[in-house]
Order: sequence, then C-alpha cells, then structure tokens
Amino acid sequence: MYEFQVEKMNCGGCASRVTKAIHGVDSLAKVEIELKSKKVYVESNIDVKTLAAAVIEAGYPVVAGATG
Repeated sequence: MYEFQVEKMNCGGCASRVTKAIHGVDSLAKVEIELKSKKVYVESNIDVKTLAAAVIEAGYPVVAGATG
C-alpha cells in the first residue's frame, strides 16, 4: 500500500478528483482518503511514481514523499 501526503486536498470534491486521477492510471486501485490528515492510501500494482504523477497532474502536489 502506498501513502501520499496531499496538502491541497481540502474537501470532498478534492478527494473525488484525486481518486479519479488515480483510477485514471489504475481503474482497479483501492483508494482510501483521510481528509483531516490530508493523506491518501492506495493499494495498486502500478508503481508509486506513476500514481504520484497522476495526482500531481490533477493539480494536487504530493508534498511529502510517497511511501509504499
């Protein structure tokens, strides 16, 4: 499981866009979002750099290193 810190994710709409971006590169990814802590947890077979790039391209910079 990968973990991303996404500071610009502030509302349900943001969470939806982040989820959509991840599903754009892996439609089978399991995505869990904690808005309060601004963390995104992703279970996917796609490499972490590709997932992070999708989130960044959606307008939500990954400010802490993605782990997984």
